[in-house]
Amino acid sequence: MKLQFLLAPYVISTVIAWPGMTDTVSQINSKITTRQDGIFGDDSLEMIGDLRPEKGGPQTAVGWAVWGILTSSVEAQGLTEWQGNLPGPNTAKCKADTCCIWRHIALDMEKKFKGDSGRCTKWARFSIRLGFHDAGTWSKFTDDYGGADGSIILANELGRGENNGLQDIAVVMQKWYDQYHKFGVGMADLIQMGANVATVVCPLGPRIRSFVGRIDSNKPSVHGLLPDVFGEADALISLFENKTIKAHGLTALLGAHTTSQQHFVDPARANDPQDSTPGIWDVAFYSETTGTAPKRVFKFPSDVKLAAHPRITQEWNQFAVGQAHWNGDYAREYVRLSLLGVNNINSLTECTHVLPNRITTVKTDDDDGEVQKWLKGEKNELSNVIEDGGKVKKAGR
Repeated sequence: MKLQFLLAPYVISTVIAWPGMTDTVSQINSKITTRQDGIFGDDSLEMIGDLRPEKGGPQTAVGWAVWGILTSSVEAQGLTEWQGNLPGPNTAKCKADTCCIWRHIALDMEKKFKGDSGRCTKWARFSIRLGFHDAGTWSKFTDDYGGADGSIILANELGRGENNGLQDIAVVMQKWYDQYHKFGVGMADLIQMGANVATVVCPLGPRIRSFVGRIDSNKPSVHGLLPDVFGEADALISLFENKTIKAHGLTALLGAHTTSQQHFVDPARANDPQDSTPGIWDVAFYSETTGTAPKRVFKFPSDVKLAAHPRITQEWNQFAVGQAHWNGDYAREYVRLSLLGVNNINSLTECTHVLPNRITTVKTDDDDGEVQKWLKGEKNELSNVIEDGGKVKKAGR
């Protein structure tokens, strides 16, 4: 059955300006009409939250900006940087600027997420996964329940098996929450800002447009809405389609595995990475999942199955040779994911400019010879060093 996208009511007849808008009205309308005809049937275009027609649709500059991101009409990555001095968090000037406190938080996060080697740390990777697991507990069948609401920590969902390994980053998030909640900072926003700061701190990662103002919930989300690492491809595609994320979007989001080192899928191989460059946001994951990879690389069964699926293979192969393509698609899909279950998108505030700058080149202080030995299955003692973002030194030094 063909999914009917909820875009028709918003074909634009006049120029509407919002941050990042680059297309003319005719170009936007052409894109929407073409995609509704099914040519891009695996692109994620369905509206979410209060941007849906029955909820009133986009009504504000932020609402239209998110609408533009979700329809690929505007850029999902932000270039605007923080300008000028940063007022103290207790000052009247900072309190008058919603994003000011988030700049303080982003700087704290950057210190935690950036490793001495130049790679991002395990805390960055944990934070990205935490963002996925909080937001991913929503589907069309739960409607206004679950999603990016902070419940993974506030409702203590950390005891669920699928959340193994997130307990330590939850402690870190709770400390930040306790420190900054008096300034109006919510847990849902904190988790998603953490994921976006972590992504851009990882070398080559995108600078994802970031919004704050979500409503927290201490009601546990529905169990069973997160993907199974042993699941079949069709079931996983269907699971994400019920979150408004189509096959191409799923393909982009899977690439976050490029920075990771698994612990619980196969405990006997704990700390083994999902590609040969853990802590670096590159496209090695895509080519190494489907092709030859070093001995230590651990391929998730679900990733292997999805990479071979006919609705995913073409996009997968394009990402394998296209860093910019993947970054752009990932940013757009993560904006969508980070707003699942959020029904006040029109009233959010964009704070992209608080994020650290992108790291556009990969420069590490690691001894490559030692890293290569580790990738061959030797030097197990380096696993924790690499996960911590520490420098891999030459043997004997």
